Amino acid sequence: MIEEIRQFVLESLRDMNYSTDGIADDTELGPAGADVESVVLAELVVRVEDHFGVTFGDDESDLLTGMTVGEFCRDVQGRIEPASAR
Repeated sequence: MIEEIRQFVLESLRDMNYSTDGIADDTELGPAGADVESVVLAELVVRVEDHFGVTFGDDESDLLTGMTVGEFCRDVQGRIEPASAR
């Protein structure tokens, strides 16, 4: 599942005209790494929510900016697994 999430995240970034060259699990999403702008990060979150059926709170944007790609993917996976256990 984690690889599916990672591929979806990278494909979504490419769809939004972000280069994913050199982006690895330890690359931060925010300015220190992939330099994903807040509006693009918000769009990425909406795409992930729609595709995987998870929800992020409006107050989580600062937290997400500081995450690495790997941390974000694991966070999404953690939100999927409890939902599928219901």
